[in-house]
Amino acid sequence: MKQQDVKPQSNTQRAIEAMRQMIFAGDLPAGSDHLESELAEQLGMSRTPIREAALTLEGQGLLEMRPRKGVRILPVSPDDMREIYDVLTELESLAAKQAAKRRPSNADLAPLAKAITDMDAALAAGALEDWADADERFHKELVRLGGNSRVRMIVNMLSDQVRRARMITLHMRPIPVKSNEDHRAVFDAIKSGDGDEAHIIHRAHRQAAKDLIVGLLEKHKLSRV
Repeated sequence: MKQQDVKPQSNTQRAIEAMRQMIFAGDLPAGSDHLESELAEQLGMSRTPIREAALTLEGQGLLEMRPRKGVRILPVSPDDMREIYDVLTELESLAAKQAAKRRPSNADLAPLAKAITDMDAALAAGALEDWADADERFHKELVRLGGNSRVRMIVNMLSDQVRRARMITLHMRPIPVKSNEDHRAVFDAIKSGDGDEAHIIHRAHRQAAKDLIVGLLEKHKLSRV
């Protein structure tokens, strides 16, 4: 069978990815304003893909478009994060329960197990950014195992805002040993087919994460940055 050629990214897709990374890295700081022409010159492309990318990122809650003023990078609001974590808590807990009921095979569970192993290794090495990447993979795999495409769609829509808040607070929080323990307990419950246990553990885990992240945003007034 002839291998299919990989379809190249469009300029709009490249602009979306580049602007997302610039926002996460702080190159486009929260509260800053940018003209489309400025961003187009910075990324070496025309204004049209910049405008289309901005529309997509606006829908993801990362920026707002303002007529004749370009785009404004939105701050991370504690109130927004409360609402987002409330939604994620319910949807991911449902996914954990459904995943256990589906009794996934060891092969299906392998990516989830790998994420946990990588989180443990990252903490042992003191590499918090690597831990955050593995943590994100864990949550994506958990939702995938739940088997509900609507849940996946909603969680994906909110994931960028959660990632921003997590990266902003990553070096302010306690070392996330308890988070790793929670993930392993959820994994064990799913593997054993105990949906209620998986639901309870993951719900408590996400509620604790909400309290931690929102508390840090409020304490350090990071939403005003």
